[in-house]
Amino acid sequence: MALFVMADTHLSFSTDKPMDIFGQRWIGHAQKIRDHWMDTVSAEDTVVIPGDISWGMNLEESLPDLLFLQSLPGKKILLKGNHDYWWDTMTKMTAFNQENGLDSISYLHNNAYRCEDFILCGSRGWYTEGKRVVTANEIDTEKIVAREVGRLRASLQAGHALREQVLSEEGFAPEILVFLHFPPYFTGYICDELVLELYRFDIKRCYFGHIHGNYQEAMVRHYLDIEFAMISADHLQFVPYRIEKRM
Repeated sequence: MALFVMADTHLSFSTDKPMDIFGQRWIGHAQKIRDHWMDTVSAEDTVVIPGDISWGMNLEESLPDLLFLQSLPGKKILLKGNHDYWWDTMTKMTAFNQENGLDSISYLHNNAYRCEDFILCGSRGWYTEGKRVVTANEIDTEKIVAREVGRLRASLQAGHALREQVLSEEGFAPEILVFLHFPPYFTGYICDELVLELYRFDIKRCYFGHIHGNYQEAMVRHYLDIEFAMISADHLQFVPYRIEKRM
């Protein structure tokens, strides 16, 4: 029962959104995802997908993409990305899953999950410009960052409560892992508020997507004793990345 991660599936079975405009690596990427997933993931495993999952504009448009994920082995835990316009309330998404037989899909949003030796926490995060986000309209960056920090904190609090429960019942404390769509720390960039939240909760490993191209960049970098790993699907060559337990 292994744990894997891969962000940015960018599926578009019901919309005209070819990804190969972003480079040859994206040609036939959905088939690559299926082939590598089938070779790598078993029915007992879990795969976290931190955002940019479907190009659907609503739940109905996202259904073919979610059914594609449903058809793949293992449990899938999804987070929201900046292109997941289909994302709705937890109540509506849970009901939608039940109505459409999406029983292998769950959502990580202000909550936490246990997966064997790990507790899974996370949020979308934010990637500010000036800090690097281009937008046509004025936005309140401080407000958005504060909201995302609050969502991450809620998830981490839920994760700590879950870890205390496991410690009480089983006598060991699982490592808390954090998954974000946006990078909290990357080349020439840092979102101090999010990184400090990770530091306050003593998080040692954080996984993020969103970044495409730049294949010369290292997958893993370290800051404040935290390991940050870039797990965008194209950077992984569409092979889910296995997260190993550490002592």
